[in-house]
Amino acid sequence: MDSELRDIHNFIKLTIPLRNLPDEAVVKLAREVRIGYVRNKDNLDEHSEDLLIIRKGALNHCSADGDLIEKLAEGELFNLYQFQANDNKLQAEEDSLIYLINYHKLHELIEPYPKVAQFFHQSSEERVSEKMAEIEGQAMVSATLSNRLVEDCYQFPITTIPISATVHDAALLMTEKSFSSLVVLSDDDTNQLTGMITDKDIRRRFVAKKLAYDTPVTEIMSTQIQTIDIKATAFDALMMMTSKHIHHIPVTKHGDVVGMVTATDLMNNEGNNTVNVSSMIHKANTIDELVTICELLPKVQIRMTLLGTRASHVAKSISAITMALCIRLAKLAEQKLGKAPVPYAWVGLGSQARLEQLIHTDQDNALIISDDMKPEDDQWFKSFAKFISDGLDKCGFIYCPGDVMASNPKWRQPQAVWEKYFKSWVTKPEPLALMHSSIFFDMETVYGDSSLVEDVRHKMLKLTKDNTIFLAHMTKNALSNRPPLGFFRDFVLISDGEHKSKLDIKHSGIAPIVDLARIYALSEGIPAVNTIERLQKAMHTSAVSKTSALNLVDAMRLLMQIRLEHQTRKLQNNQAPDNYLSLGELSRLERHHLKDAFKIIKTLQDNRQSIQ
Repeated sequence: MDSELRDIHNFIKLTIPLRNLPDEAVVKLAREVRIGYVRNKDNLDEHSEDLLIIRKGALNHCSADGDLIEKLAEGELFNLYQFQANDNKLQAEEDSLIYLINYHKLHELIEPYPKVAQFFHQSSEERVSEKMAEIEGQAMVSATLSNRLVEDCYQFPITTIPISATVHDAALLMTEKSFSSLVVLSDDDTNQLTGMITDKDIRRRFVAKKLAYDTPVTEIMSTQIQTIDIKATAFDALMMMTSKHIHHIPVTKHGDVVGMVTATDLMNNEGNNTVNVSSMIHKANTIDELVTICELLPKVQIRMTLLGTRASHVAKSISAITMALCIRLAKLAEQKLGKAPVPYAWVGLGSQARLEQLIHTDQDNALIISDDMKPEDDQWFKSFAKFISDGLDKCGFIYCPGDVMASNPKWRQPQAVWEKYFKSWVTKPEPLALMHSSIFFDMETVYGDSSLVEDVRHKMLKLTKDNTIFLAHMTKNALSNRPPLGFFRDFVLISDGEHKSKLDIKHSGIAPIVDLARIYALSEGIPAVNTIERLQKAMHTSAVSKTSALNLVDAMRLLMQIRLEHQTRKLQNNQAPDNYLSLGELSRLERHHLKDAFKIIKTLQDNRQSIQ
């Protein structure tokens, strides 16, 4: 093999997917290569059924109207036949050396190697979907709560007591069985789940109130019962316990109660991580204790990542821990300040509300207060908000740089004022209003009266649904945040500053998907807040096709996974996690998948823009 052929051979061995060919096939392929040269600013004047490989330099792929679609750099492949069919253009960014291989000859050589041949038949969407299937498959082999079912860890048979029993009867039965809870059933033939009684109920509602032994269980039992299906994941049970601040959940099978799953059951299956940290937070009595507990969060994120837990589950776990922290701070504040003068809801915003939070993020929160509030009541809520915000900051959730916190009186208002806020933002979609919309349309109750939040959300969605003027402004604002159009010599389009030559994967990749999902949800009146849930619900409406929504779900999961793994590497090196990714961290294949994800986002952004 002469030196020129060897040079071509060695370069092809580095390209995706041709590097997966055996050496003898690469040798044959190298012999088919024709060499071309394109000067800086010249268009590629090649009309052929060829595969183009960039050997040196860079090309800009532009539409017929001259809009930049993507940049192509060293080692990237391009289908010239498809390119000329679309009447697009390729212009050299600099003097460029290219390899050309006839497509018919290429397919003849790679036909015996299905995995390589498949690459050339797949779209960006199909490649991202295949990658996410691979990641999901890897996650399934890790023994975490994310893939264990409730049926693997619940207690059975369930111990029940009739509704006619007394509290004394219940205490004796719980002592005999060494159970911390009992399910209360109706006395009729249906044996319907009527309530539940726990150790805590006996302590707080019976012993503390010095009630008589023959007090009926109906006097102290809980009647608002959360149940979970036996085929749900243990992770689902954890999320329910954390969000509802409960420790026992009856397990159902075909609608019938068959057992009980407890926080202890989950701890025994999961070890010292999410469940234990949440449990420790609920038991903490001082902010100093909470600060110490929150020092475990990096270890939780590292452990879950190394176990192969899906990024979406890691984010939900961290979000759940943050909610547990807010709940505990709220209770400590109430202990210090006394009972709130009127009902209220402490609201999480942004990534916390969407359950997409990772560690070391800033805090975004608000207070929605009952309209019964009097002017003098604000002093209590001011002290309450300051206590929680200061506590979160000490625990590592720093103050919001934009002051979007309940400690800011603007975001600590009665329900009627919040309804006016949303009406103003929707009816007068000015730049500041749109910025507020992108923050406050992602809200979720963390602690307090959730009906206050749901009432505001319901009225807000009535304003946004089918509101073409508002949605057009939201779309225009969202489309200003475009994903990188391509890589140039392994550098992303951040050109200067502290993060020069790095990719802001959160704002350049994840945020555009979050924006699209939010617009789809608002246009259809969908109350969901989580991005993937919004996309899954929107696919059944006219907002977005099922295929497009699923493509965005795959892209979202891939980008979240890349971000999680980047942050974990930083944490392992005792560095503060961030969202700025050096492309040197990724293999050439991973960079290729990343670019496919960006193409999916751009396609859906273009589609949304075209219907405005």
